[in-house]
Amino acid sequence: MSVKKVDAALMKKMFIGAAACLESNKETINELNVFPVPDGDTGTNMTMTIMSAVNEVNALENPTMAELAKAISSGSLRGARGNSGVILSQLLRGFTKVIRDVEVIDIETAANAFQKAVETAYKAVMKPKEGTILTVAKGGADKAMELVGTTDDFVVFCEKVIKYMAEVLEYTPELLPVLKEAGVVDSGGQGLLEVMKGGFAVMCGKKLEIKPAEPVKKAETVKVVSTEDISTSDIKFGYCTEFIILLDNEFTELDETEFKAYLESIGDSIVCVADDDVVKVHVHTNDPGLAIQKALTFGQLTKMKIDNMREEHNEKLGLEAEKAEAVKAGAVKAAAASKPKLPPKENGFISVSVGEGINEIFKGLGVDYLIEGGQTMNPSTEDMLNAIEQVNAKNIFILPNNKNIILAADQAKAMTKDKNIIVIPSKTVPQGIAAVINFVSGKSIEDNEASMKEAMDNVKTGSVTYAVRDTKIDGLEIKNGDFMGLDDKSIKSTGPDIKQVTIDLIDTMVEEDSELISIYYGSDSNEEEANEIANMLTEKYDYLDVEVQPGNQPVYYYIISVE
Repeated sequence: MSVKKVDAALMKKMFIGAAACLESNKETINELNVFPVPDGDTGTNMTMTIMSAVNEVNALENPTMAELAKAISSGSLRGARGNSGVILSQLLRGFTKVIRDVEVIDIETAANAFQKAVETAYKAVMKPKEGTILTVAKGGADKAMELVGTTDDFVVFCEKVIKYMAEVLEYTPELLPVLKEAGVVDSGGQGLLEVMKGGFAVMCGKKLEIKPAEPVKKAETVKVVSTEDISTSDIKFGYCTEFIILLDNEFTELDETEFKAYLESIGDSIVCVADDDVVKVHVHTNDPGLAIQKALTFGQLTKMKIDNMREEHNEKLGLEAEKAEAVKAGAVKAAAASKPKLPPKENGFISVSVGEGINEIFKGLGVDYLIEGGQTMNPSTEDMLNAIEQVNAKNIFILPNNKNIILAADQAKAMTKDKNIIVIPSKTVPQGIAAVINFVSGKSIEDNEASMKEAMDNVKTGSVTYAVRDTKIDGLEIKNGDFMGLDDKSIKSTGPDIKQVTIDLIDTMVEEDSELISIYYGSDSNEEEANEIANMLTEKYDYLDVEVQPGNQPVYYYIISVE
């Protein structure tokens, strides 16, 4: 078999096949997580990222290459979850920047697209680390350029590129010692290899189909939750109108300014988020048709949604009792407010959170919106953008509270044009709490950012969970089902006794200048056991304050902070 050119129809099939291959191997990829913790989710994050793009691709019938490129780029950028998902979205974004300008792809175009993909992904990561998905992608791009001029057959070309990427993947443990000690290759690199294998299989005539989605477990859902319900009892503009513009041409700053001015002339609650390929629009208006007609002058429309807010308000009045009950059950995080919408405030806050107790802490500290997701469901860039839309503030501080969510927050910042987004790179919930506590109203954005980061850096965080497989890492022999105490870099303690494992973990965190130990107990723990641990610590460290708070977080029995 020989394939000399790839047109849009074949490219669409190959992309869907790539997603199908990744999806079918996601659990294997998850199991490559270095630490044997129950939230190893690289495969899940990459799959959900690419599936977001597949949804947009499937909405196109007989697309041109440019239309297909837009759908792949836009869908993956908005659906990106976790570091691996964000990097995958940037690889796809760079790749599509090249193919969108051609009708058919030849070997040279493909090689240039691979190079652009790697360049874009490396730029998106502040401190690129070798031995990861980036290294595997770079290996593939380098091999692709090497093959230009040696063959015009895509089958030969792809076989050699994929073979070399597999060799680079096998070498990743030599670049990252932690991979070598755990006896695994890089999970993100493995995911990228599956993407390549799936696309190649379809090129060669194999039919790969995406399996029907399984029901999402409650603990794996992401919710964007307001801490202040906005009243709609006095609605000036009746229709909430949302859509995405697939741009035909460049959307300049002048275009954006004039388009926003037009939207303001016909409504309010304007949100206009633009990137290279698409513009996401939200407006409250009495005539959605006017907004749609104007938008059509810039390109095609997709993801259109028009809601009658007056009708919804009437329904809302009948649901108040049910809503109050839902608050008690934890399904909604804020009581209804009846005051009218206020003008934009100066500063707002978005925090990633999980667990009723931790939610309550952030709410008490004045956080406007909580993005709540289970440990195996990192929020996407789209989740971040949705939260940003809802926070009525000029400056918005985002607290990711997880090292695997920071890139998605950064990507949302880059895609937001009408608000000033400040990402405080908190890697843990205690760091996020410390950062918010140290925000001082009246200080400049720059001063607050600096003091929040400084406070965050003074917090040590640990967590206690269980092992999902036997392994040897960090000099420890770990058995499936053992409890493990982890700091933000490594496993510090392990064993069958959870209290002892927790004490041993905290021993590694306490220093001479430590003042406070905070214990947040999870949904699978209880206050009594947490207090027993606290009493043991008080006896051991009589110069420290020890406090116990309900976190109600899943997966992790305890989250510990030492300040």
